[in-house]
Amino acid sequence: MKKILFALIAVLLSSAMLYAESDDKIIIKGKVTCNKEGLPFASVWIKGTTIGTSTNNDGTFTFTGIPDGTYTIKTQTVGYTMGTKRITIKNSKVIVINFDLKEDAIGLEQVVVTADRNERSRKDAPIVVSTLSPKLLVSTQANLISEGLNFCPGLRMENDCQNCGFSQLRMNGMEGAYSQILINSRPIFSGLAGVYGLEMIPSNMIERIEVTRGGGSALFGGNAIAGTVNLITKDPINNSYEVGLSNNMVGIGVDGTGGTANDYNANFNTSIVSESGKTGMSIFGFYRNKEEFDANNDGFTEISRIKNTTVGARIFHRLGMRSKITGDFYNISETRRGGDQLDKIEHEASTAESLRNDILTGSANYELFLSEDANLSAYASGQKVDRNSYYGANQSLDSYGHTKDFTYNTGVQFKNNFDNSKLVAGVDLNGGKLKDTKLGYYDKDKDKHLENKTIADQESRTLGSFVQYEYQLLRLKASAGLRYDRYNIKDNATNNDDVTGNVFSPRINILYDVARNLQARVAFSQGYRAPQIFDEDLHIESSALRTIIHKNSKDLSQETSYSYTASLDYTKEEDDYKLQFLAEGFYTKLNNPFVNEIGEPDAKGVVIYTRTNAEKGAKVQGINMEFNLALGRK
Repeated sequence: MKKILFALIAVLLSSAMLYAESDDKIIIKGKVTCNKEGLPFASVWIKGTTIGTSTNNDGTFTFTGIPDGTYTIKTQTVGYTMGTKRITIKNSKVIVINFDLKEDAIGLEQVVVTADRNERSRKDAPIVVSTLSPKLLVSTQANLISEGLNFCPGLRMENDCQNCGFSQLRMNGMEGAYSQILINSRPIFSGLAGVYGLEMIPSNMIERIEVTRGGGSALFGGNAIAGTVNLITKDPINNSYEVGLSNNMVGIGVDGTGGTANDYNANFNTSIVSESGKTGMSIFGFYRNKEEFDANNDGFTEISRIKNTTVGARIFHRLGMRSKITGDFYNISETRRGGDQLDKIEHEASTAESLRNDILTGSANYELFLSEDANLSAYASGQKVDRNSYYGANQSLDSYGHTKDFTYNTGVQFKNNFDNSKLVAGVDLNGGKLKDTKLGYYDKDKDKHLENKTIADQESRTLGSFVQYEYQLLRLKASAGLRYDRYNIKDNATNNDDVTGNVFSPRINILYDVARNLQARVAFSQGYRAPQIFDEDLHIESSALRTIIHKNSKDLSQETSYSYTASLDYTKEEDDYKLQFLAEGFYTKLNNPFVNEIGEPDAKGVVIYTRTNAEKGAKVQGINMEFNLALGRK
């Protein structure tokens, strides 16, 4: 399988030489409007090529260097329908093409990619996709991704620790480990980074957030049981800059004595695109200083102190008219501290949870368009996490730790759209290596320095292949997908045998247009969770002042899910109002679910939680309802 993967990548790179950009300076220009008003910053692109631009302040745009041929020009911007026009160029030097878009205030025509790893209208997707736009994030003052996700039905961010501020995303009632976090459709968020990751990522680096509720393991691999959250980063499409400052305040505590705490935020964005449009770069930065908060004035934090600095960039270069390379980079440096006596060093406080995370992420993507309807892409991404931590109580000296983690994702994907059907297929390799160390200290009683102790030293690798085919017949649209994964987890810290498994994850989705304004969807998917390398493993129970450590049992096997969803989506669009009502039911059955066997505290108050498989299964079921209403143009 690896030989096939590398061979496909070589074919993609060599194929780029077949597509050279024309020296013929044909110009395509035009204007994008709505109700005769120009729409600024609307995206305009030529389907099946890498050529794209955005409109300026008055809605005008220009393409240059286009050879003779027949092309499909598309345009879209948030809050408006997509515009599509077909043109033929022959012996012409200037082509004028204008678009007049209609308003789409409730986002029915928004282009999404998470439903089936292929661009499509949200209304035509066989699975429900909810989109959070930058406009929503700004209007709700969501400086971080975690703050914006609360405004999506079926999702809830919850704070599960007043000391370290650990938060998790619950989707369809299931805890965070059952949701897959994607960045530009790539699953590179490790178990370690995912513990605090959603509260670290600033919203100013995000173009939009796509949420799919229901199993997605057939396309995105393990852990996509409750659903997926896809963070789409901003593309550099014009020359612009933006700076923002904000402050959130936490109010007086429950007994009126807690005072206030500030959460200061600063961010900037800038993008630069060359005159030819061949190269572009966007840079973003974010700074946060969040004060600790003691709600009941008992000396212990209810909200931890956090400082965060994030910088990143996204760059693209068009190798030719039909090929492009894109690269992403960002670095997150964050410190957080909770407990009591925050003015003292950690081991002098009664209770302290302190973390210093440094997360470095990079990715590269090569895309080659074979035609208007077919393209190949090769991608690689990696994430490195370096974390220093202290989880301790009763002034313990042995609670300092250091964790190193590296995860990667690489693969090749092929997409082809036919007249009444679509095909997506690919292979990918996901892996990671984590080493968690408990730092030694000077023991005064024994008059010697204790050595570092390895808590976990584990490696994982999952080699997978996937295929999905969709067919449309009149009002019926059906898609079926299948993924095969072979995972291997190696424990270097013990003599335990490697944990391996072979998993088939099927998926079927059906969309039926019952009437012009009513759509029905049903879906079934099977997913899995492999035995985890790392979970939110160290934690302080404030009431008992004891430390919790998670470990896997020797015979831990994978967890398997069977998910069913059904929904009705009603929309009505009139001149003076637009509305949408969605009712969705879900049912998930879990076999061999992970549970914890709780051990007895040792002399230092350390408790071992051993992760095992429950003898009986589990089920989660419920209903999501969503209502959107837009009154008038404003």
